[in-house]
Amino acid sequence: MKTIQIKAEQFFELLRLKDTPMWEIFAQMIDGEEKEIIFLDNEDKILFNYILPSNPEKLEEDRKEFSKQFSEKLAHFN
Repeated sequence: MKTIQIKAEQFFELLRLKDTPMWEIFAQMIDGEEKEIIFLDNEDKILFNYILPSNPEKLEEDRKEFSKQFSEKLAHFN
């Protein structure tokens, strides 16, 4: 499995500037092989990781699950 390291702050700032969803970028990275995406802070410490699936169908399942969990967490803040 290939590992890709991404500086989280820069990545999310670029997404914001380009008005592009993270999931769209992930979809473009799918090539039939799973990849581990590791998000790093500015000091190269691991913030979180994500296993990019090998197919778009699994990516869509992940997106839905992420959205569900994110909504639940936001509900706790309100």
